[in-house]
Amino acid sequence: MIRLTADEAWDAIESAHTGILTTLRRDGRPVTLPVWFVVEDRTIVIMTPAGTKKIARVVNDPRASFLVESGERWVDLIGVHLSGRVEIVNGEAAIGRLDAAVNAKYAAFRPSLSGLPEKTQKYYAKNVFLRFVPEGKILTWDNARIAQRVRERS
Repeated sequence: MIRLTADEAWDAIESAHTGILTTLRRDGRPVTLPVWFVVEDRTIVIMTPAGTKKIARVVNDPRASFLVESGERWVDLIGVHLSGRVEIVNGEAAIGRLDAAVNAKYAAFRPSLSGLPEKTQKYYAKNVFLRFVPEGKILTWDNARIAQRVRERS
């Protein structure tokens, strides 16, 4: 069995640095982008600039998928894929809490806004928080478990 338990899957998600979010255009074509995120109550929260097209896509069609993976060698590959829907987070308390969580996770990985060009500063000055809510089955794999079973049989 190469599947992860639900707890193992959420541990893998929480430990991941970057996730892959897929949303849908009006014509149904997927758009897949890397995103930074935090986990809250087994949902994925993404902070995005207010002017991004992904906001319009999820307002039009909230269906989405989310993927994290790790491991460079086949035997080390672990992945978690979720299907679900995306909603916009509202409420000052929730937005403040999520802003703090995103900043705590990623502060060391991004430059100060003040060091960026003015146009870029404006683009990133106002953010929206999107919450990906999983629905249905979680798809997972841990290839190390296959290698372990092969060793046990030998």
